Amino acid sequence: MNFIDLFSGAGGLSEGFIKAGFDAVAHVEIDKYACDTMETRAAYHKLKEQGKLDIYKSYLKKEIDRETLFKNAGESIKNTVINEGISEETIDNIFSRIDSLLKEKNITEIPLVIGGPPCQAYSVVGRSRDPNGMKDDPRNFLYRMYIRFLTRYKPKTFVFENVMGIKSAQDGKIYENLKKEMQAAGYIIDNKVFDASKHGVLQRRKRVIIVGWRSDLPYQYPDLEEIDNNHMVSELLNDLPKLQAGETDTTGKYRNKPSDYLTNSGIRKSDDILTHHVARPHIDRDKGIYLKAIDRWYDKGERLKYTDLEKHEMTHKNTKSFLDRFKVVAGNLTYSQTVVAHISKDGHYYIHPDREQCRSLTVREAARLQSFPDDYYFEGPRTSAFKQIGNAVPPILAEQIANKMKKLLLTE
Repeated sequence: MNFIDLFSGAGGLSEGFIKAGFDAVAHVEIDKYACDTMETRAAYHKLKEQGKLDIYKSYLKKEIDRETLFKNAGESIKNTVINEGISEETIDNIFSRIDSLLKEKNITEIPLVIGGPPCQAYSVVGRSRDPNGMKDDPRNFLYRMYIRFLTRYKPKTFVFENVMGIKSAQDGKIYENLKKEMQAAGYIIDNKVFDASKHGVLQRRKRVIIVGWRSDLPYQYPDLEEIDNNHMVSELLNDLPKLQAGETDTTGKYRNKPSDYLTNSGIRKSDDILTHHVARPHIDRDKGIYLKAIDRWYDKGERLKYTDLEKHEMTHKNTKSFLDRFKVVAGNLTYSQTVVAHISKDGHYYIHPDREQCRSLTVREAARLQSFPDDYYFEGPRTSAFKQIGNAVPPILAEQIANKMKKLLLTE
């Protein structure tokens, strides 16, 4: 049950497949910090397999450095993470490196390819901000690089994840061309839209999941059952130490016992060490606005609009659009708003629901909204960690998809 992960980001999609029992032959990703994150996660999985998670925990506690971590986990696991952009200039080298990994592990078949090209060229927001609607963006055609891997390794099936806008980009031409070119490569494809909030993730996040299979196989698109959810977003946050803007948790310990949701979802385990719980600093004006947004939500059940602010609180001239610039992550709902990469630049859209804390979310809180387990460590500066999280596939959703793909492959 081997797979290759393309455009893999920080590994959210891959994490779900690994938990379902698949083995990653290679991850290919252009972002250096995301690759560092995947290497660290590979070390976690290797040490867990060897019963040596105490070494990984020492790394989280900063008792050992990265070099010592990989001396124990094995330097060779870094080879599975290929830090390259996928292009005509790099693809032959990437093929060569993957072929070497296959030979080294004596693997003769890759039954599955997963991943999704960067979504900026397809996203509705991205197109609205670009004067030419992203029509000239080369990322529109990265799906062709994905097809090159299908052509070379001929997997039985593949999973291609992307934003909703991929179906409407360039009036639907991008998706139609993608479909035709995948069919020409020998694959039948189908797609469905999944909302992560209906699959155990406490976040409303809609994504298109394209599944393809070789035309010589009697497969069909697997069904994915929805999960009833009665859990509240507050269950993701209430066990964490309270922080003021600009503060850092240095204890590595939790404030309360985990909620049933945290335990049952596997996000928090009994022996976890808390990391990435660092609050961004905020100026007094923004903290005043945060309090207004929190109070309006909990007192009236209404979202604060930009036009509700006093003139001295406004910093933008645009009062006609993007009026929800300040938005509380409502603790009394069963899902949050979508966590996107822009959280790395702007915390106003992700305000913590506790007025006593009056700040935007920490990296760990954002990771929990995405359903990353607390033992998942994101390498790089805070802005990169936020970006990695915002671009990821929620691991809980990924695992459900992976289990269906596993069943598909095993019942051939």
